[in-house]
Amino acid sequence: MGERGLRIVRLANFVSPRSGGLRTALRNLGEGYLQAGHEPVLIVPGRERSDEMTSQGRVITLPGHHLPRTGGYRVLASRRELTRVLDELEPDRIEVSDRSTLRWTGRWARERGVGSMMVSHESLAGLLGVWGMPARDSLADRLNRRTAEAFDQIICTTAFAAAEFRRLGVPNLVEVPLGVNLRQFHPSRADEALRSRYARPDELLVVYCSRLSADKRPELAVDTIAALRAAKVPAVLAMAGDGSRRAALAYRSARLPVRFAGHISDRDDVAALLASADVAVAPGPVETFGLAALEALACGTPVVVNAASALPEVVGDAGLAVPGTPAAFAEGVRELMDRPEGERRAAARARAELFGWPQAVDGFLRAHGALPQGRSSAVVARQPMPARGLRPAVPAVAAAASSAWATAPGDAL
Repeated sequence: MGERGLRIVRLANFVSPRSGGLRTALRNLGEGYLQAGHEPVLIVPGRERSDEMTSQGRVITLPGHHLPRTGGYRVLASRRELTRVLDELEPDRIEVSDRSTLRWTGRWARERGVGSMMVSHESLAGLLGVWGMPARDSLADRLNRRTAEAFDQIICTTAFAAAEFRRLGVPNLVEVPLGVNLRQFHPSRADEALRSRYARPDELLVVYCSRLSADKRPELAVDTIAALRAAKVPAVLAMAGDGSRRAALAYRSARLPVRFAGHISDRDDVAALLASADVAVAPGPVETFGLAALEALACGTPVVVNAASALPEVVGDAGLAVPGTPAAFAEGVRELMDRPEGERRAAARARAELFGWPQAVDGFLRAHGALPQGRSSAVVARQPMPARGLRPAVPAVAAAASSAWATAPGDAL
């Protein structure tokens, strides 16, 4: 057979058409797989069919069903077409980033002797709670158990995300933290001219960088500014992102110094905004990793995060975890600002340096049984991954240092 890498076919739904944490993670992992000598292929939904070679390997776009009021999200709607494409690709491994509508691909892989991995990018119980679903824990347990049974491995990026699988005692759970581009997101990106667009020198610049959707709770960022202003703190808010809550947020912030930056497509510009801010806020209660918060830390900007999310274990002492109320977030901002600037910015950067993309890529490839070439004596042969004997989950920070549920037609719950 000779020495060659593995063909790792990655499937993802709910990928933002322009940016977002999932898109960022997919790109960086794909680039890492390619550099390690493997053959990554990404399949995502879009408006039209396309097939191109990119920096992250081959990217196949299949026509997807548009989901209204989601900011442009689409899903791979045709199971028959996706099955045909998968059969033609003959993957050695599949890596799936949607444990709702794409859960059936685990069965496809098992029937063909193909190794399979499901990446859990969200807390299912948390999302069900955001949507007001009754008996969400028991429903999440039932769906998560079936997911764990369908795939050889379940990958979670934090202990928070892993908790709902761990309580089920599933044997195939692995924790691998994601990463951040430490060169692109750097304190040196700070730009006084950019900062002056949003705040005067005597004002405190707070930044929110995420989708403007209900699960991210952007209204809490707005209400935090209201609480700070009421306490005579001259704070202003820059909101980078777009989404279904945009109009409602504009109405909510009509009498407040809130500047809507909209979607920022250039990642260097995102880095400049984050590095120019005094503090960032991440109010989402169901974040299971929070790449935007990590990018802020890499820029030397501390972050106030929702204590109900996974972010406390990501930001560590470089930020503050508080209850999801305006008063608590405002107090968190004030407490961070009481720290000497050099100290708080150095701590933020040091924390981010624990989470590089090379470590994340290595962790994912190890979970695939596909060690990067150059770090292993031989390339893994093309063979299916065993269903048992999987590594147990490990603490996310230690590893760093060394989607809405739905059911595809015919996929019974």
